[in-house]
Amino acid sequence: MADLAVLRIQREFQEVMTSDEIMRSSIKIELVNDSWTELRGEIAGPPDTPYEGGKFVLDIKVPPNYPFSPPRVRFVTAIWHPNISSVTGNICLDLLKDNWVAAMSLRTMLLSVQVLLGSPEPDDPQDAVVGRQFKSNHQMFLLTAQHWTNACAGGPHSLPDFDAKIEQLKNMGVGEHFARSVLSKENWNLQTSTAWLFGTMANPTHT
Repeated sequence: MADLAVLRIQREFQEVMTSDEIMRSSIKIELVNDSWTELRGEIAGPPDTPYEGGKFVLDIKVPPNYPFSPPRVRFVTAIWHPNISSVTGNICLDLLKDNWVAAMSLRTMLLSVQVLLGSPEPDDPQDAVVGRQFKSNHQMFLLTAQHWTNACAGGPHSLPDFDAKIEQLKNMGVGEHFARSVLSKENWNLQTSTAWLFGTMANPTHT
């Protein structure tokens, strides 16, 4: 990485560490393996959203031509959100793609990702399943997103009915996260989830 890029990242890293706005937003950043190209962020779920109370870890890779290209960012913490893949953690956010400009910074990026949690865009989803649920059964989306926050990001509340259905599938030999994903996709209908898992209603190409 060019020296100028390293100096830019070092300055922005310090800006994040000392920013009052960042501290008020409960956002953190740290180096991974003492490398300025690999960073780890943490953002708090915004108040009055299903992500409230959760702590979400981000993997941040800084390219060699930074800041002329955006950092590559993905969620390490599993999350149920239309613009974030529930499988890979990849994010659909224009700022991290075509709308990135060199005047932006790590601080800009972290705050924008946090804002995205409270302002989903289901018409431009990264995760089509979550986007459909958001639009067609919004209350189920809210409950499902809250459950994922509680289970994966240390959220403060529990949803015993959802937890019980996961336990039933675990007792059938299904892994916990896979059970959570299928139940979420099937709107927490245990019968259709079980049928999907064991192939009694799906054709062989169903995914």
